[in-house]
Amino acid sequence: MDKQGHKASRTIEVTVLSAENLRLDRKSVKKNTYVTARASPLNSGSTKADFEGGSNPSWNEKLTLEMPFQTSFISLEVICKTNSGDRVIGTASLPISDILEDYTPENHLHFLSYRLRDSKGGRNGVINVSARVKMPVDSVCPSVTKNPIGYGCSSSWQQPALGVPVGHQKNYYSGVVTGVPVWS
Repeated sequence: MDKQGHKASRTIEVTVLSAENLRLDRKSVKKNTYVTARASPLNSGSTKADFEGGSNPSWNEKLTLEMPFQTSFISLEVICKTNSGDRVIGTASLPISDILEDYTPENHLHFLSYRLRDSKGGRNGVINVSARVKMPVDSVCPSVTKNPIGYGCSSSWQQPALGVPVGHQKNYYSGVVTGVPVWS
């Protein structure tokens, strides 16, 4: 928490889906791969090892990370368990700007693929993930109430407007512009 009592981080949900064409010492990986996602040196999470996928493993595992606001990317490392210890197969950076775009709602789920690079900078497969910034319930619906059919928002709460703000006057936006693609 900061001095005003606000949370000093965001919750990021990264689902590690799969990887493709993984190699270790120029040979296809046989088994025992896992992924570590790191938002900061003290905040990381790892998937369980995939024992069957070989060079195309599948995890489909959700990792939840607390990410400080100043963080600009999440590091993804694909690691293989070998007889001589764990070896990094490849790394990729997930830029926070890919999931926190200017006009994308915070809870929006993004499906992303990144090129993995080995320790020498060479290409070494692709990692597929989905990611979203998790919004606290009170920021989506500030007045959560219990009613006969379950939980809901108070009748005074309004859905925040999405779009490009217009009518700028002393930091007050009086309207929203939305666009619809038109093909001819």
